Amino acid sequence: MSEEIELLVVVINYKTPGLVVDCINSMQEQLSEQRRVVIIDNFSNDGSVEALRAWLADAQPPYVEFVESPTNSGFSAGNNLGIRTRKAQYYLLTNSDTLIRPGAIEQLVETAKQHPEAGLIGPRLEWPDATPQISCFRFHSPISELIAAANTAAITRIFHRWFVPVDVKDELAEYEWVSFACVLLRKEVVEQIGLMDEDYFLYYEDVDYSRMAYDAGWKVINNPAARVVHLRGGSSDVKANQIKKSRQPRFVWESRSRYFAKHYGHAGLLLANLLWVMGACLVTVRAWVSSKNSPILQGQWRDIWTNFFAPLKPREK
Repeated sequence: MSEEIELLVVVINYKTPGLVVDCINSMQEQLSEQRRVVIIDNFSNDGSVEALRAWLADAQPPYVEFVESPTNSGFSAGNNLGIRTRKAQYYLLTNSDTLIRPGAIEQLVETAKQHPEAGLIGPRLEWPDATPQISCFRFHSPISELIAAANTAAITRIFHRWFVPVDVKDELAEYEWVSFACVLLRKEVVEQIGLMDEDYFLYYEDVDYSRMAYDAGWKVINNPAARVVHLRGGSSDVKANQIKKSRQPRFVWESRSRYFAKHYGHAGLLLANLLWVMGACLVTVRAWVSSKNSPILQGQWRDIWTNFFAPLKPREK
């Protein structure tokens, strides 16, 4: 491994070479010998490697490296592969569907230097028109499953302290976890708690890692002065499925089960499922009375149970 640098940006590509190029171009002026990028192709197997290698040969962007993964083992594994490529004081993990606003990298690095107690630092995520996105959260808990399934104002008010999304603030603030669409990790965190859990293929790995850092005594903060456009959904169909109420891929439910079993035990996972069912029954009755469509995702009633034992099985890599 080469000599330690100040910052390594890790960008995962999975069948989104155009987004990767836009992402790298958006931050090009903020890179240097000490602030470099590694692109990890997560075995796209769709021509992405050829497209990205052609772009790299043509544009010859400085301070950018390219690594091909022999398998697609998921978001955590891809980022871990990137982190392993170079020693750095800080690691900036960012999705391919992000655009780094001018000065954002400097803001994140300076925030880390000024707040040594902060192990994870998130930027303000926003839409291209600068409208903020929810990107700071409370930990998922069994009660939060009731809130999410019920989708009812009264239930949310009663159990508000367990409501997962947190309103975006205009000043630097501490949260329980932040979105890994773009996040800065301090190397000491990685050294203390290890790399990301590769038993998560996609989803829940960010709250899981934030929780491990939080439990180890690190703070998780967000600095809205660092601004990053998140096109949201450009690198995954999960968000689109949620909007259309379509059935989600199995890995979503496997990740959910892993998270609850890991942090609350299997009894906590059972409680999370039972509370979800209570909330789902409430919202289904309400939808029936009001002659509206139920907001429950297709197959969700079954999927939370059929993947209940996923944490006990080693995931195929």
